[in-house]
Amino acid sequence: MKLMWRYTIKNKKLLFFNFMFVFGFILIELGLPTLLARLIDNGILKNDVEYVKTIGLSMIGIVAIGIIMNILLGFVTARITTNIVESIRNDLFEKIQSYSHNEYEEIGVSSLITRVTNDAYQIMLFMQNILRIGFTTPLMFIVSLYMVVRTSPSLGWYVLGALPFLLIGILVIAKKSEPISKGQQTNLDRINAILRENLSGLRVVRAFVNEKFEEKRFETVNEAYTESSKKLFRLMAIAQPGFFFLFNIVMLLIIWSGSIQIDSGDLLLGDLIAFIEYIFHALFSFMLFATVFMMYPRAAVSANRIEEAFAAEPLIKDKEDGVTTTETKGYLEFKNVTFAYPGPSETPVIRNISFTANPGETVAFIGSTGSGKSTLIQLIPRFYDVSQGQILIDGVDVREYKLAALRQKIGYIPQKALLFTGTIGENLRYGKEDATLEEMNRALEIAQASDFISQLSEGVNTRVSEGGTNFSGGQKQRLAIARAVIRQPEIFIFDDSFSALDYATDARLRERLGKETTESTTLIVAQRVGTIMDADKIIVLNEGDVVGMGTHKELLKSCAIYYDIAASQLSEEELAK
Repeated sequence: MKLMWRYTIKNKKLLFFNFMFVFGFILIELGLPTLLARLIDNGILKNDVEYVKTIGLSMIGIVAIGIIMNILLGFVTARITTNIVESIRNDLFEKIQSYSHNEYEEIGVSSLITRVTNDAYQIMLFMQNILRIGFTTPLMFIVSLYMVVRTSPSLGWYVLGALPFLLIGILVIAKKSEPISKGQQTNLDRINAILRENLSGLRVVRAFVNEKFEEKRFETVNEAYTESSKKLFRLMAIAQPGFFFLFNIVMLLIIWSGSIQIDSGDLLLGDLIAFIEYIFHALFSFMLFATVFMMYPRAAVSANRIEEAFAAEPLIKDKEDGVTTTETKGYLEFKNVTFAYPGPSETPVIRNISFTANPGETVAFIGSTGSGKSTLIQLIPRFYDVSQGQILIDGVDVREYKLAALRQKIGYIPQKALLFTGTIGENLRYGKEDATLEEMNRALEIAQASDFISQLSEGVNTRVSEGGTNFSGGQKQRLAIARAVIRQPEIFIFDDSFSALDYATDARLRERLGKETTESTTLIVAQRVGTIMDADKIIVLNEGDVVGMGTHKELLKSCAIYYDIAASQLSEEELAK
């Protein structure tokens, strides 16, 4: 409830109007039975037509004001709740942006999506009911109860006798609904996870003819979610008839007892009708409040899940007074770097790595799958922090930088080229926000992407579909390279970013990059020896250890692992060069 109240209190002015309209609506609703009693006792029963007209017109006026109050209450409530859900989603999205890879893996991407969307929506629904019904019904109940006791204390005991039964019913239902709500939201996480996997891996599913398997997997989780929902609906379905059954019993007893008192002259007919109205408002208000209260466990589950996301402390923390500028640019040094992924496994992925890279140099990494190549270069922009040792950029430990300043120095091209929905131009401006058309064309030319862009009727204004699926793997890689080039970073990191290119395009691109990166440090992770033969320094990794370091020719003579890799890819003539 703290989370919901924290965001609600931000709308102080709207809350004030909400309370004002609630209070006005209650006064009007409870004023009508009093006027109705006077109309019957002093007007209709005494045949006073003028009195009936006066009271009748007053009642019409009060009803009109009540309608206006109700409309305004609905408007203010909607504004507050939409503001609440907007703020929660904005703050949660901002918090998620600060997560390291570890937090994404712990909570799960699908679960985070559910928390931002469905959990925030559940809180909005609950707050709508709280602000409109939750605030109105307690006041309505208290005032109605007072009017009941004031009108006829003897009949009031029937109402008070029914309250314990109502209260017990509410508490039982609330207790039973909480674990069901937790299970329901967990099952929703699993639905999102399976749906996300299926849509992103649709080609693989179809290639292996596993549509039926995926359908069965989704059906199983969806059935579990449906069962949770059914249990909640059954609880609510039982609650409402139960309340109405008790309500009707109380009303029958009051009418029976009231008719006896009217017959004996102890109670006026108008007072009995007003009393019935007060009873209706009292019990109906209690029933509505009970319905809102029964929604609380589900909202509380959603609020706790959002609080959990807010409470997650990123392993990679920004340094508030971190370094933002340096005198030198592009100097990189690894000092005895060892790294193990966070979690139960403490086995290092890379061990005791040391090397230097200077501006204008190209340093390449090669090795078998799982040797730690991609892990090593992901330590530079602090996607993870080293377990031991230091990584220095321009003589400063990367942990001493402001994260934005550190990453501004780096142009990172990931192993899997990712394009965002929008246009080609918007994707390029992801690297440089104010990039001109001339700068974009130059970056595309360097990345060897101009040839296929020129064939598109809209050029850089061509739309990119979700995930860039309207481009081939090689086209996406070249666009991702252009996005990094346009930034003109101090350090280029190519994480196997040429794998989807043919040899001729690969050679032209590297030749062109070589001319443009004379003042930048270039790091290349590759599987193909042909991609890194001309590197100034090649580092050979095997199971996390450096087993060779030098130029292509030096490693052919000194490193058996490198020679084996080269021999599997190059001809004897190329090896002999």
